[in-house]
Amino acid sequence: MVKEINSQELQSRLAANEELYLLDIRSEAEVVAGVLPNSTHLPMHLIPLKIAELSADKDIVLYCRSGARSYHACQYLMQQGFDNVINLRGGIIDWARHGYQLVAYG
Repeated sequence: MVKEINSQELQSRLAANEELYLLDIRSEAEVVAGVLPNSTHLPMHLIPLKIAELSADKDIVLYCRSGARSYHACQYLMQQGFDNVINLRGGIIDWARHGYQLVAYG
């Protein structure tokens, strides 16, 4: 069962200065429209190659455009032994719909 968080819960945790690892798994073309503040960009297809670089000591919140790809990426990481992955339900679409901050990528 994939753990999920909604935009409001994530915003609250970030506002409380919780240490979260935000992982944007969208494509290069998608991130030009903006990313969540302090997030790391790692396109979904590169996750297996970069898995050793992922943090095991804090929650990893994965997000994509709508929450579907990041859900599957969470499932994959859980199969690899990660128990600290959380999917952002509704993705960056839901985040932006609530008026939360997006920043320029790069």
